[in-house]
Amino acid sequence: MALLGLITGVEFMENAMFVFAASHVMGGIGASPRDFALVLASYAVGSMLMIVKQQWLAHRFGYRRYLTVALSLFALGAMGSAAANGLHELVLARFIQGVGGGALFTSSRILVNLMFKGAERGRAIRYFMIGVFSASVLGPVLAGALIEWAGWQSIFLGIVPPTLVAVVGAYLLLPDAEPRSEATALALQPLLLFAGAIIALQLALSEMRYDIFAHPLRLALLALVGATLLLGFLYQQWHHQTPMLHLRPLHNPVYLTGLGLYFMYYVLSNFSSYLFPILAEQALAMPTLTAGQLNSFAALISLLGIMVYLRLGAKLPRKKPMMVGGAVAIGLSAWWFAHLPPNASLEWLLPGLVAKGLFGVLLVIPVAGLTFRGLDDAHFAHGYQSKNLMRQLAFSMSSGLAAVLMQNRQFATHAQLSAAVQLDNPVMGDWMARVQGWLLTQGYDAAHAHLAAQALLERQLAQQAQLLACDDLYLLLLGMAALTAVMIAAQRKLA
Repeated sequence: MALLGLITGVEFMENAMFVFAASHVMGGIGASPRDFALVLASYAVGSMLMIVKQQWLAHRFGYRRYLTVALSLFALGAMGSAAANGLHELVLARFIQGVGGGALFTSSRILVNLMFKGAERGRAIRYFMIGVFSASVLGPVLAGALIEWAGWQSIFLGIVPPTLVAVVGAYLLLPDAEPRSEATALALQPLLLFAGAIIALQLALSEMRYDIFAHPLRLALLALVGATLLLGFLYQQWHHQTPMLHLRPLHNPVYLTGLGLYFMYYVLSNFSSYLFPILAEQALAMPTLTAGQLNSFAALISLLGIMVYLRLGAKLPRKKPMMVGGAVAIGLSAWWFAHLPPNASLEWLLPGLVAKGLFGVLLVIPVAGLTFRGLDDAHFAHGYQSKNLMRQLAFSMSSGLAAVLMQNRQFATHAQLSAAVQLDNPVMGDWMARVQGWLLTQGYDAAHAHLAAQALLERQLAQQAQLLACDDLYLLLLGMAALTAVMIAAQRKLA
């Protein structure tokens, strides 16, 4: 279980570090949010291609060899990402890392069921959940420390040592699966069909915010191509005798409802995780390490909540109120952050972080326990495979959307503030005169004092614009949380 927790943990930790450091990575390679969406999409595409072939590869080569190679690719992609000097290099490196990372979560969770039976399995699953949430606690604070000490590239190098430990452990300790008759051919045709579908859909999501008005026909055509290819892939898999995705056993209302709630959870969680570092670092001018510590504090609340739930969850026969409470918790967190004053201190952030931490426990753990209850061991692997495909799509979509919306709102609020702040305004004129007077007392000459005062004004405008943009996006998050709460309350399959 320590090894399986480590194999899953390296991917969760790396994802937490990457989302936390997203703005630093964009600045490091000089990428716009539109370009950055391609970086997100490349990891998601690589990961989903690996997930869709997970069963075939595991049966063909055995879990020991399969995960050893996957972890090696994950480490290779991380090192390539650290060495990237531009967008295209990072896109390629993240694709390689995604191919390796796509194997880790699904395979580890399936191995829990394969390697542990009876009462041991329940205990193993509890350790597995604690390991996953512990990795999420370590990720942000480690990313904050690495960025301050060694720059944005170090967030990729920081995950390499534990990944190499996992490589050795996987090779020495994991079992090899029995060969299966279904693992006889690579089946390139459906794989290429799926690859074309997800690439087209990812590009459509990446371009939607820009092209929906400027080039609506091009965007619609790209989305139509992706949807057609995906439907073709699903039709082919439904009728195939030995499919990559076993869809027939998953045609279960409980499972499909749980899959929808999983999707909403991942969208809300990743959207919030992208916003908070920007709020803390750029809008409230907190050090990067402090922002990482605050993010990890919220994850620690989730971990503590997990431990409480593992003790008391069985005594709660109805889980729906808890799931609604999770959606309400992220909504309260968003409302709190949207109403912070410009000079908010660290203590002001704690209530919102506590609510953010409780969100994960209250929503996703009951969903995880209820979604797969209708699937037996033979179909559990296929269900988890499909769930993790959806997870990658939700992560990529929500992060890309948050990045683009943040830039747009920052530009809009900065333009509004700049129009309102003119030097012919008596209040602004008085402020500039006082600042220039103070700078003159510090040894500046008149010309440089004027330039320095203007630079200070521009910096304060940029910070205020960033705060207002964060406020707007947190209000959007509040709306999404309210919609999620209504959906959970209305559904009848997961209670």
